[in-house]
Amino acid sequence: MNTIKICGFTFVKNAVKLDFPLVESIMSALPLCEKFIVVLGDCEDGTQELIANIKSDKIEIINSVWDETQKSGGRVYALETDKAFQAVGPEFDWCLYLQADEILHEKDYPIITEAICKWHQHADVDGFLFKYHHFYGSYDYEGNSRKWYRNEIRIIRNNKSISSYRDAQGFRNNGKKLSVIPVDAAIFHYGWVRPPSIMQQKCDVVKKYYSGETTEIGVYEFDYEQNFDALTRFKGTHPEVMNRRIEAKNWQINIDPTKIRMKLKYKLLYYFEKYTGIRFFEYKNYLINPRFSLTKA
Repeated sequence: MNTIKICGFTFVKNAVKLDFPLVESIMSALPLCEKFIVVLGDCEDGTQELIANIKSDKIEIINSVWDETQKSGGRVYALETDKAFQAVGPEFDWCLYLQADEILHEKDYPIITEAICKWHQHADVDGFLFKYHHFYGSYDYEGNSRKWYRNEIRIIRNNKSISSYRDAQGFRNNGKKLSVIPVDAAIFHYGWVRPPSIMQQKCDVVKKYYSGETTEIGVYEFDYEQNFDALTRFKGTHPEVMNRRIEAKNWQINIDPTKIRMKLKYKLLYYFEKYTGIRFFEYKNYLINPRFSLTKA
């Protein structure tokens, strides 16, 4: 890894107001990166000060103003992601992308670095595909239904023909799917773990940037108990950077993970997947590089 340089990048707006685990996200990426770029939107809180408190000379903040005309389908998120990626200098080989509620586990660092070293010289490898843990309601439960994507690209080659796709979930190269290598490492996604009042605020803000609808923000509390379809108890360990946040959790929810709330068609697909590991009609914003299949043969 001495000759391979990695730059991390993200975008964020109002991380304090909406209780994003931004500090934890950046801290989880820094051990892998020589630099980390944050495109900071026009905030109404102390997000810039929050980032400054990390006290790392690896971090670069680029101020930005979100385009309020780009509210269809979350397009503004992709535009802000592209700003961050385009700011990565040519001296870097690979780019690690984390959204502000996504965190790496320290146990996966060796796996990630080994994969990058192994595939770096293969120019047809555009990036690396990560598994996902989507936490819901608390740090004890994760979503395991079809509505939670199982994999996504989070490391890409520093190729400026690559850009963020749709609402910044993944990437494309001039409109074409990237050719990627799966890694046995996970992204811990905490986007659905907040105090209920703040969770509702976040939902209202996101709705604004998908549909353009403006509602009174955070009038209600989010009802975690009624807004899931299928959950399972998380049996692993969280990243160390999350320990303090987990210990400080100050809200209670009563979730029965044995409940499955789905129409019959989706329930049948759900149980089939749990039995076989196969997810029919799964959306995949990527192509598995053929070289990976050969190494598994």
